[in-house]
Amino acid sequence: MFGGLGNMDPRRMQAMMKQMGIETEEMTVKKIIFELEDKKMIFENPQVTKTTIKGTDTYQVIGESKEESGINEDDIKLIMEKAGVTKDKAKKALEKANGNVAEAIMGLKK
Repeated sequence: MFGGLGNMDPRRMQAMMKQMGIETEEMTVKKIIFELEDKKMIFENPQVTKTTIKGTDTYQVIGESKEESGINEDDIKLIMEKAGVTKDKAKKALEKANGNVAEAIMGLKK
C-alpha cells in the first residue's frame, strides 16, 4: 500500500494513515474462540489489531491456534461406559450421530 516507505518513521506513517481515515489500535486479548460449523479454533493470548477504515472495523488475529472438535469428552466417556467400546469407537459413533449421545449408543449396540 505504501510502496517504498519501508524506512518511514512509524509516527509519520500513523499520521499519514490517520489523514486517509485509517486508525489502528493494538488490543490486549486473553482468548479468542472461533466457533466453526464442525470445530472450534482457540487462540490463547493472541496479538490483535483493530483497524478502522471509514467507520468499518476489521480485526487481525495473529497467534497459534488449537482446534477442538465439537465432541464433548464427557459424552465420549459415557458412550464408552454404556456401550462397552473403546474411546476411538465411541468418538466415531458420536461423530456419526452428530453429537447425539443416545443415538450413538444405540448404533453401537445393534
